Amino acid sequence: MFVFSVKSSKLKLALLILFVAAAVILLSVFSKDAPAAKDGAISLKAGNAAERVAFLSQFGWEFDEDPAEVAEVIIPEEFDEEYKKYNDIQLGQNLDLAPYAGKRVKRWTYSIKNYPGYESKPGSVYGNILVYNGAVIGGDVCSTEINGFIQGFDPPELYTTTAPAGTEAVSVTAGHTET
Repeated sequence: MFVFSVKSSKLKLALLILFVAAAVILLSVFSKDAPAAKDGAISLKAGNAAERVAFLSQFGWEFDEDPAEVAEVIIPEEFDEEYKKYNDIQLGQNLDLAPYAGKRVKRWTYSIKNYPGYESKPGSVYGNILVYNGAVIGGDVCSTEINGFIQGFDPPELYTTTAPAGTEAVSVTAGHTET
């Protein structure tokens, strides 16, 4: 059996603890990596234009790389029925806006060119990305037509044509989400 002992003063021990605490704090403050999606497959990085374009491209969308609109929005403190439905879309894509209630976020809007059935209707389908601290926290793909739609980022062939039992289908009419 081998025994090793070290004499240490209380001052050295206190300095060591302070050093470790400072290192942990610095790592947490300066670590700016965007969180990974819950399934780990999708990068949520959106700190610059290239990362936002890469994010939306992951889903196979073709779009103008210059955003059609950039706006600051505030996630409501309390979700009304419409926002609960919108957050249900987010939950369906492993995102959740609830932790960002009351926060100011940026919405980047891009004109989608290759949505099935809308290829000949430029300016009809948009991809919206909600970004907080350089990471995508939510968003959608939607149509601005009268009987439009709103859905998650996945292409429509990944969605079923009917809503699963116990859920409601969501559509957009004249800019308002309806069921």
